[in-house]
Amino acid sequence: MPFDLDRFLADCSDAAEAGHPRALREVVARAVADPAALVARLGEPQRAGVQKLLHRPGLTVLNLAWGPGMTIMPHNHRMEAVIGIFSGREDNIFWRRIETEDGPRIEAAGAKSLGARDCMPMGRDIIHSVTNPLGRLTGAIHVYLGDFFAAERSEWEPETLTEQPYDVVKNVGLFEAANRRLAQA
Repeated sequence: MPFDLDRFLADCSDAAEAGHPRALREVVARAVADPAALVARLGEPQRAGVQKLLHRPGLTVLNLAWGPGMTIMPHNHRMEAVIGIFSGREDNIFWRRIETEDGPRIEAAGAKSLGARDCMPMGRDIIHSVTNPLGRLTGAIHVYLGDFFAAERSEWEPETLTEQPYDVVKNVGLFEAANRRLAQA
């Protein structure tokens, strides 16, 4: 059965407006249950990047492609999210805040690897880092219960694990660097 993007976005909107993260997870799970249908509608990922499918104050839906071997440092969203994979793999490390003699830091608290057809909800306070461990692009649907682009968020410096404001320009640059590596492969 073909993937109906308009129906998917309407279902995401309905779940978001009703304030039901569990219902939103079911919407995304249904979408990624048939990866071939998603690829037929959205296309096989060709470049690392972020495509806005829907963006408004209470809801952001993204078609995201992770570049081969790409890693995004620990970060938060400050809103609930649901991640569904339709191609490739996304490895997540989850982090928790700790107090040290040198001040607040984070430490690893768990991990989850997601492949095609997998779907995972994330609470508003989750801190995670993401890696595509494959030598090819990974395609994912990311749905956020909020304005992903306007939210004040944090990221953590990968070596010292200290918190700092999320740097959108730097993170967009990570996708472009992944595309340069992809073009050279």
